[in-house]
Amino acid sequence: MNHRPVSARINPEAGMDVLSKAEVRRLTEATSGGLYELFRRCTLAVLTTGSESDDARAVLARHPDFEVRVVQQDRGVKLDLIDAPAQAFVDGEIIRGIRQLLFAVLRDILYVENEIKTRASLVESEGITNAVFDILRNAGVLRAQTAPNLVVCWGGHSISRKEYDYTKKVGYELGLRGLDICTGCGPGAMKGPMKGAAIAHAKQRLEHTRYIGITEPGIIAAESPNPIVNHLVIMPDIEKRLEAFVRMGHGIVVFPGGVGTAEEILYLLGILLHPDNEHVPFPVVFTGPKDSAAYFEQIDAFLRLTLGDAAAARYRIIVDDPVAVARHMRQGLTHVTEHRVEAKDAFFFNWTLKIPEAFQHRFAPTHEAMAELQLHRERPVHELAADLRRAFSGIVAGNVKEEGIRAIEAHGAYELRGETPIMEAMDALLEAFVAQHRMKLPGAEPYKPCYRLKR
Repeated sequence: MNHRPVSARINPEAGMDVLSKAEVRRLTEATSGGLYELFRRCTLAVLTTGSESDDARAVLARHPDFEVRVVQQDRGVKLDLIDAPAQAFVDGEIIRGIRQLLFAVLRDILYVENEIKTRASLVESEGITNAVFDILRNAGVLRAQTAPNLVVCWGGHSISRKEYDYTKKVGYELGLRGLDICTGCGPGAMKGPMKGAAIAHAKQRLEHTRYIGITEPGIIAAESPNPIVNHLVIMPDIEKRLEAFVRMGHGIVVFPGGVGTAEEILYLLGILLHPDNEHVPFPVVFTGPKDSAAYFEQIDAFLRLTLGDAAAARYRIIVDDPVAVARHMRQGLTHVTEHRVEAKDAFFFNWTLKIPEAFQHRFAPTHEAMAELQLHRERPVHELAADLRRAFSGIVAGNVKEEGIRAIEAHGAYELRGETPIMEAMDALLEAFVAQHRMKLPGAEPYKPCYRLKR
């Protein structure tokens, strides 16, 4: 097999071949200036689709000579790839799915830079939601004439083979029932449901099915898109990525995972526990194989301790039964459809869901910000959930995001302080994640925690 780097000029995907000269000029200037390194990292992540590494810096180190350039032409743009990973090519020709994702990177980075970041309204809740909507609409993933059928699947990129096989079985059962899949676009529990659904969709002879991967620049290099993704969307940050999941998705299935999955769960439950969302139907299932039952018992105990039994009432745990998961989700989507019709809400975007600003504004996990989180149960439950989400988000950054890894190297581990029962429960949960290799993909070096818990 040839592993030598490949250089090639790539023709544009549909939508990038009809640009004005002004648009082409802005695109060329942006990707050769301050945005170049961001564009290069995201492009390299797409070219290493299917990578087994979750070390963003290691991926960059393996391809130090890789470059990408936007070539300006009167009728649009092309991409010049220099010393690109050979795995993205077959007999010198780039794989079509990878080419599609490359231009999705270009599309989203350009749109966010030129159309989103310049908005003054991004400091307000409504303005943030409108920005999320506009990015998704520009990416072409919102379907106005389709009844609710999009299931978001969350779970870890570092899971066991048995857990991965189980995610495929659940995806298969969802696909047989005509449901499309949206995940974080990476490997593990993000890939398995798409793979299973793809087989089921083929059996049912379904066309125009969606396998949507939603990511953000800080995570894409550590979780490169899996090969099943046919719609890639790069949101500007983790908060807008999470809002995109819950605004666009109609139900959520949660598989075993690590701190990233815990962050997603806390984000979702914190929103659903807001008083304004009490009557908004949103089916949520936690599921895994029989061997993962203890994992969900730990998650359930942590959620009940921190957020109370009201949080547990918003999800259902189903162990080792893919058919039951799919049937529960299909039934739940019937209620979602009825509610959207009654509330006159769009099928393709959940406008009526109330998302407090605490869940929308970007959290930069500096050492000072992590130490100032208020992890105490006397707070309103949705506010506690917001800070718990930030705590786990910071740990994700320290584990796999380049910016977070550099901060830990420079200043040592993050310190988290809070109420003793919460700290003890969090310590037990994180220790279990470490023991089960859910923090990072197993490697030569043992996992070194990027956090310290203070009671």
